Amino acid sequence: MTGPTTSRGRLVLALALTVAVALFLAFVPLHRHWFDLNVYYDAVGHWTRDGRIYDFTIPGADGADYGFTYPPFAALCMLPMALFTWPAAITLSMVLNVAASATLLTWLIGPIVQRHGWNKWFAFVVATCLFVLLEPVRDTFSFGQVNLLLLVLVFFDARLLSTGRGRFAGCGIGLAAAIKLTPAIFIGYLLITRRWRAAATATATAAAATLLALAVAPGASRVYWTEALWDTDRIGVLSYVSNQSWEGVLARLVDPVPPSGVVWALGVLAVLAVWAHRVRSAVAVGDERAGFALTGVTACLISPITWVHHLVWLIPALAVLVDSALRPDAPPARRRLLLQVGAVVYVLLCSSVVWLWRFDSTGVDGFLGSNTYVWICLGLLIALPLRGARSAEMLSQEPYPARIP
Repeated sequence: MTGPTTSRGRLVLALALTVAVALFLAFVPLHRHWFDLNVYYDAVGHWTRDGRIYDFTIPGADGADYGFTYPPFAALCMLPMALFTWPAAITLSMVLNVAASATLLTWLIGPIVQRHGWNKWFAFVVATCLFVLLEPVRDTFSFGQVNLLLLVLVFFDARLLSTGRGRFAGCGIGLAAAIKLTPAIFIGYLLITRRWRAAATATATAAAATLLALAVAPGASRVYWTEALWDTDRIGVLSYVSNQSWEGVLARLVDPVPPSGVVWALGVLAVLAVWAHRVRSAVAVGDERAGFALTGVTACLISPITWVHHLVWLIPALAVLVDSALRPDAPPARRRLLLQVGAVVYVLLCSSVVWLWRFDSTGVDGFLGSNTYVWICLGLLIALPLRGARSAEMLSQEPYPARIP
């Protein structure tokens, strides 16, 4: 697990791994040519010229017309892009995503590295190479998406709660929910785990940001909350293989007929019931990071559309899985099993395997293969290991000590 024991050996391996990953990223995966960033950029430009941001659309590869689908507060946050040239907007997107990635790796991997006494720079080089190979991460960079930035906002609150500074928590979740509706489920997490103050802070922050957008852009706010939010055609084709949510499974099963809203709602309720039980269990043993990780997994499952790049919300769950496999107090057989499961999940999330059924998802193989990432989400939701009370006592020296309510 520690790799080479000499500085020279670590340097050689780190350089070789970095070069191999760079070559892979340059020549193997599909490049998305910053399609989503182009939607943001052109929509904001259209808004500044014509005053109607939700009228703008761009045709996508799946035949749908894509427009700006985020709340007006997100448009306000992106408004400075109107001052940039297109190359400058791409550069800004890359810089922000690199900064978000470095922050997430520091928060998620840092405690593991410190606990085991590994060489820090070597461990972070290896972790970074593994991180950028994940398909959701590759697509987030290639599309010019904002998911990693939202993940940082949300897990800033997780860090506050896990370090005993919960009185300041909630602002990150509130801002993320005002930018994009999906992170609002983390307000539900705060409520279920009885973090009343943090939940109130998150709700107040989201409301304040939304009211600010209403005051600055009343026309755009009216169109979004009364029209654009309810127009599902703006989001994309539900049955498209990139949609790795519960509704995506249903849509591919019955395509071209629209999926049943009742069946979808029943599935969502079942997922939420399992989630509520598991996050209560996580917080009861002081495992805040697992609770937040489970909530990210649930957000992917219940969202009507979860594109592959949205699956960056699974990264905290992967970190929890690996951390659990490396616990010194775990039985060797359990550690081996968790490492094997983690390796399989990681390889699948790097493989782009669902695209093998892009044009035909019929049959048993189509049902299983085209929904691979959904099965991973369900497996993580049901079986993600939690840190036990005994482990919490033994590992109280870790940088982010658990706080048992």
